[in-house]
Amino acid sequence: MGVFSRLSDIINANINTLLDKAEDPQKMIRLMIQEMEETLIEVRTDSAKVIADKKDIQRRHEFLLSSAADWESKAELALSKMREDLAKGALQEKAKALSDADVIGGELEKLDATLTKLQNDIGKLQQKITDAKARQKTLLMRTKTAQSHLTVKKQLDKTNSNEVMLKFDRFENKLNDMEAQVDSYDTQQRSLADEIGELETEEKINTELEALKAKLKLKDSSPK
Repeated sequence: MGVFSRLSDIINANINTLLDKAEDPQKMIRLMIQEMEETLIEVRTDSAKVIADKKDIQRRHEFLLSSAADWESKAELALSKMREDLAKGALQEKAKALSDADVIGGELEKLDATLTKLQNDIGKLQQKITDAKARQKTLLMRTKTAQSHLTVKKQLDKTNSNEVMLKFDRFENKLNDMEAQVDSYDTQQRSLADEIGELETEEKINTELEALKAKLKLKDSSPK
């Protein structure tokens, strides 16, 4: 019955109290769940054996009751045959069978009470396992969150916020200078294009002017 004693200890244990005393709550929960699940398997196995034994005892109880009824029938038969001595012996066997049946009946009642309590305890243990697993998930999420916050805090402590802003300002100034240089190159390229365009326009006008002069000269030289 050692397993049942351990089951009672686990059911009576307060998870919160155990976690408060634990140096590593995650490890504590993991070990608790493992122990409770192992205990649950053992208890269910033992419970199945007890139920099987109960069925054997029930069959014995039913046999004794049937035997008592059979001895009563035999006693009636003996009396009908004027054999009072045999009837008396049959009734004695009937009384013995009923006495044994009463003893077994009492054992069955105790066994039923034990099984009922055991089933209740198994239900409580299952609930504790469910609660412990829920605590395990919650604790894991809280641990990850706390670790993330701690990492951020450590990073903030390592880096001065004013220094960070100054670095950003210097980088922004450099970026502004680079953008100004790009604008300057764009301006130079536009001026060069304009000058070349003006030369092309002037050349075209000069070409047309020379053509017009030649035309007029040719017209003046023609006979009237």
